[in-house]
Amino acid sequence: MSPITHDPVEWARQYWHEMGWADTVSGMTVVGSVMRADQIFRNRANEILRPLGLTMARYEVLGILNSYGAAPLGVIAQHLWITPATVTSNVDRLEAAGLCRRRAHPTDARTTLAEITPKGRRVFERAVEAMKTKVFAAVTLSENEAQQLVDLIAKIRTSVGDVVGVPPNEQPVWERDDAPPRPRKRAPTRRKWGGH
Repeated sequence: MSPITHDPVEWARQYWHEMGWADTVSGMTVVGSVMRADQIFRNRANEILRPLGLTMARYEVLGILNSYGAAPLGVIAQHLWITPATVTSNVDRLEAAGLCRRRAHPTDARTTLAEITPKGRRVFERAVEAMKTKVFAAVTLSENEAQQLVDLIAKIRTSVGDVVGVPPNEQPVWERDDAPPRPRKRAPTRRKWGGH
């Protein structure tokens, strides 16, 4: 991809004004800026992780598995805000590379766990070091500026009902005694015709 020669957010801001949508230009500029920053960070992360055979998405899945050891695929999806199909695809790739394996849940036959392998832990540790030095430490904001940005984004997240500032439980939800029961599927009922 050739480097861009103009600021896409500024271009969008000017276009918004030209179209007479000035009343929403500040919101559009915020959304555009955040989405562009996300694109920049993800592109950089993927570039750093590629030599390790990872993408940002697979790195995130490995991070969950490194933390828990093993986790149900549905729980991984919830943690990462992605669809179960996306988790399955990423786990397939990680498993093919020998970085994780699937195994049966010890108490729930309907649930499959993904479990990190020793090779997966080694690769994840290398990936973390690369991300720390080449992505996270490279953010050009002071501590105060970084906290201001996080606080402002938290305000946006809160406004749409996202969970903000609530730390996770120490014990994974699927292992707790007070875990909600899984809904049972009902057997299909036969409809009686003709009033019989």
